[in-house]
Amino acid sequence: MNDLQPIPCVLMRGGTSKGPFFLGSDLPSNVAERDRILLSVMGSGHPLQIDGIGGGNPVTSKVAIISPASVAGADVDYLFAQVRIDQQIVDTSPNCGNMLAAVAPFAIEAGLVTGTDGKTLVRVHNVNTGKIIEAELSTPNGKVCYMGDASIDGVPGHAAPIALTFLDAAGARTGQLFPTGMPLNHIGHVDVTCIDCAMPMVLMNAAALGVTGYETADALNADAALLRRIETIRLEAGHLMGMGDVTQQVTPKPVLISPARQGGDLNVRYFMPHECHPSLATTGAVGIATAATSAGTVAAALIGDRPIPTVLRIEHPSGGLDIKLDERDGQRIAGVLRTARRLFDGVVYAKPEKADKIAA
Repeated sequence: MNDLQPIPCVLMRGGTSKGPFFLGSDLPSNVAERDRILLSVMGSGHPLQIDGIGGGNPVTSKVAIISPASVAGADVDYLFAQVRIDQQIVDTSPNCGNMLAAVAPFAIEAGLVTGTDGKTLVRVHNVNTGKIIEAELSTPNGKVCYMGDASIDGVPGHAAPIALTFLDAAGARTGQLFPTGMPLNHIGHVDVTCIDCAMPMVLMNAAALGVTGYETADALNADAALLRRIETIRLEAGHLMGMGDVTQQVTPKPVLISPARQGGDLNVRYFMPHECHPSLATTGAVGIATAATSAGTVAAALIGDRPIPTVLRIEHPSGGLDIKLDERDGQRIAGVLRTARRLFDGVVYAKPEKADKIAA
């Protein structure tokens, strides 16, 4: 019909994030060609992503690639890609727990998993981290149900609940819960906790950076001096965590923490990494809750001793998020409730490779 490249695609909201879902078989196996297509589809290289379907915000510039399981004990593979907005960069180093919420319904409706009457448990292998996450969702008569009474802060309305259980999330990137070898380090005269649990992060007390931690996301994003200081700490944390130069990576994610003031356990401002999240990443919440229940961390210093099993409520700019911590077979597990919604399906159009060469 035209000179663009059509690719089957489903746009889905997962948790507080949104982005296109692709079957791995519909994308090139060559990583460079795959990433070129993703950059074209999302419209990266422009702050509004005006020439693509990205939303001009890190939480809406995400991609999920779903394939049959490649490891024992899993039902599907899930490769997450954070597509940068104004740069031609596709980062597949982190996981995304919000997009993860939409993986199970997508997999069932794509025919990769057979739904069972009542509820279906889908074991998702996150290719980025090598970890398994369980997703349980409502499937009356074996069909995905999106409508329900559950609600999550950061998303309007109600939907069917999707229960995510992160199994053995420690060391998702570095192989260690505390990659520096200790729960507390000092960077730039600031006490920090470098933790790798579901997501590599560097946690620091907001007051140590001269802010309260209760500011709006917009207010923090407008504080150029604060962002520069946070980035300096993040880059040094990357080296201390054995991740090398993380300038072009989105991890470790910086997190400002402060005492809760809305009845929760801890208040946070989570960065992605150069912009404050409007709510909170699911993977970030898992790591933050784990830090808060681990002795010697900056988070534990704010809430005191908290043995597991327990439920922690983490406050964020849009409300709060509950994390249930427990143990299974001697390993710590973390559970969180999310919702998802299928928004549209069809084809998305990428520019052919020759178009990039002509433009160059």
